[in-house]
Amino acid sequence: MSRIKTAVSLYSLQDEYLNHRMNLDDLMQFLKENQVEGVEILPDQMIKNAPHPSEEAVAHWQELLAETGITPVIADVFLNTNLYNNRSLTKRECIDLLIEEIKQAHRLGFKLIRLVSMVPYWVCEPLLPYCQQYDVTIALEIHAGMAFDEPETLHFIEEMKRLDSPYIGLVIDTGIFCQKFPRVVVNYELNNGASPEMFAYLDELFAQGTDLHRAMKENNGEFPEAFKKVIKTKEDQMFSHLCDGYENYPFSVLDEYMPYIKHFHFKMFEMTPEGPEYSMDYKALLEYLHEKNYDGYVATEYEGNRFTLPGTPMQEKEQVAANQQYLRACLKEIQGSEEA
Repeated sequence: MSRIKTAVSLYSLQDEYLNHRMNLDDLMQFLKENQVEGVEILPDQMIKNAPHPSEEAVAHWQELLAETGITPVIADVFLNTNLYNNRSLTKRECIDLLIEEIKQAHRLGFKLIRLVSMVPYWVCEPLLPYCQQYDVTIALEIHAGMAFDEPETLHFIEEMKRLDSPYIGLVIDTGIFCQKFPRVVVNYELNNGASPEMFAYLDELFAQGTDLHRAMKENNGEFPEAFKKVIKTKEDQMFSHLCDGYENYPFSVLDEYMPYIKHFHFKMFEMTPEGPEYSMDYKALLEYLHEKNYDGYVATEYEGNRFTLPGTPMQEKEQVAANQQYLRACLKEIQGSEEA
């Protein structure tokens, strides 16, 4: 039986935090007010001196968890291999950095770390003893544009299967399940000078059940000729290289990976007044996960904030609240639980 629970990534409220309208205490109270069960946090952004926070900072975080009753679910970790101007980090340096992240997660009460997409597979085996010692799982994010057809992702998955440890898994970002190109992205780029023809082409790809990423893979990594023809303006030229970051996989792509999936980012660009998210069918995905007996969290990860039109108020809190309300309603219907 599935037990799907809701969480919110504080990444969703980054503008509120960055511009000092809300501090960490405010963010956690907002989650409590919106009946959120779990929290996903970016320690680099919101925990002072990460990955070596002071005892006072850790104690304050633990107090926030106790006051709100919210479960610490996952910490987002980035492997900054380009810390130096003249070289990339060595393997040993990369592993040492991630060991410190594992120790920090343990101190903060997290049992799961999200490794950003493209973290190399060779970190897994050296980290495994530390994962076991501190009871912290590492999980690679499967993100649109870097998903199941990318060599680096496949290398990690191969190593994950070889090691076959409960401490190594995957985080799925639902940007790989876009069924329409996000409307807020289109409106933002049109306002910047992009041409409607470019997005009409992308819409047609989605209507056919495919996407630009797949079309490029089928064209030796190059833009299809039909796409080149609709790239007309300077903004088209700039943004066209980002258009393959919205993919249109079927849910069945997850079938073989379900035993390894530790967490979901429910990527969200725009909650509509009618209820659902504009680009993705969350309810159908939740039904799929219920059928697969998924027992874990689905975390709201709002990215529509970066596509807010000039002169338009930021809608982070409103969008996150609407997303959580919709997910709870879906889960109540699907799981038949008053607690959903």
